[in-house]
Amino acid sequence: MKWNDSGGDIVAHYVVPVKPTPVTPAPAATLVLLRDRSAGPFDVLLIRRHDDSKFAAGAFVFPGGKIEPDDNPGDAPAWCRGPAPLEAARILGLEDAPRVALGYWIGSIRETFEEAGVLLAYGPDGRPAGVADPRFAAYRRACHADNRAFWDMIRAERFTLATDRLVYFAHWITPEVNPLRFDTRFFAAEMPAAQEAAADEREITEIRWLPVREAFEANARGELPLRAPTMKNLALFDGAPTAAEALARLRGRRVQTIRPRVIGEGATRTVLMPGDPGYF
Repeated sequence: MKWNDSGGDIVAHYVVPVKPTPVTPAPAATLVLLRDRSAGPFDVLLIRRHDDSKFAAGAFVFPGGKIEPDDNPGDAPAWCRGPAPLEAARILGLEDAPRVALGYWIGSIRETFEEAGVLLAYGPDGRPAGVADPRFAAYRRACHADNRAFWDMIRAERFTLATDRLVYFAHWITPEVNPLRFDTRFFAAEMPAAQEAAADEREITEIRWLPVREAFEANARGELPLRAPTMKNLALFDGAPTAAEALARLRGRRVQTIRPRVIGEGATRTVLMPGDPGYF
């Protein structure tokens, strides 16, 4: 409220605060990699983001990031082993944008290669691709500098992206109050048997393979910082005896968009999930 003294009359002007327009969330995709153990429950790949990252700094997350225009060149479907663009659009509920839809599958594979050094692809012989040769380290460095280098690698090596191995299982949108927002699609797949994950030492500083329960216990002890979306999605894999059965349980799952809400500020700040009391 502001006061204005105009010729003896005091008039109160009530100033209504203007709520800032929420930032439009950027399209993003993430990939949960699962790996069976010789004994006991399967592991899930978690990667630690650099402490200076603009988003989720220092937290353990799944590989992933923004979908870039370069993820979806005109000939992209020819280098993917399913789903076709129309099927990808149906799965994501993006029937008006089939080419955009396929980009989520491609982007999750590219980001996983850049951040963790794991490439879901088939070689020219149709067998799972290997990336142990030193030239793939050079490809990876080139991808860090320019996203288009990913497609240079795919075409040069005559690889086919293993988009058929990804299971779509979740959709989250960052709260409206956040200055940096993402509209993220979550996928899952089994880790390629002949590959090893390694941090890029740029965006990612550490790699951990852990069963779901161990990840939750480490988080509770304060040893493994996990964000709410990571924990909620990890819980979907809990209890399955093998990686294959965990994926089978999620295949065909009805995916509902989750938009967390933030109530209050500072010490009173609370994140509400759909179904929580007070969620709107």
